[in-house]
Amino acid sequence: MRAKQEYRDRESTEVAVLDELVNRTDDGMTVFELRAAVEVEIDALEEALADLKEDDLITAEYRESQTVIKPDDRVVPDETVDDDDESIADWIRKRIPF
Repeated sequence: MRAKQEYRDRESTEVAVLDELVNRTDDGMTVFELRAAVEVEIDALEEALADLKEDDLITAEYRESQTVIKPDDRVVPDETVDDDDESIADWIRKRIPF
């Protein structure tokens, strides 16, 4: 599943983080899990997380001696939306680095 379309017009690392978090909405992800899933340098990940947190698109919870990051509910698409339909803009955005 991917983040809602209105949250996809962001820096590519931020979109990748949101997409990964949307896939794990209930459990959330640690920074280490996000780092492995998004495959970016730690500095880029930290910057993306800071920007997303500043815009209230993610939350951080301390649980079981670790911090878990979850997407805000408004970022998660309705389950009725079919996310397999990739728009042309999304296709281009994934293939051309900005």
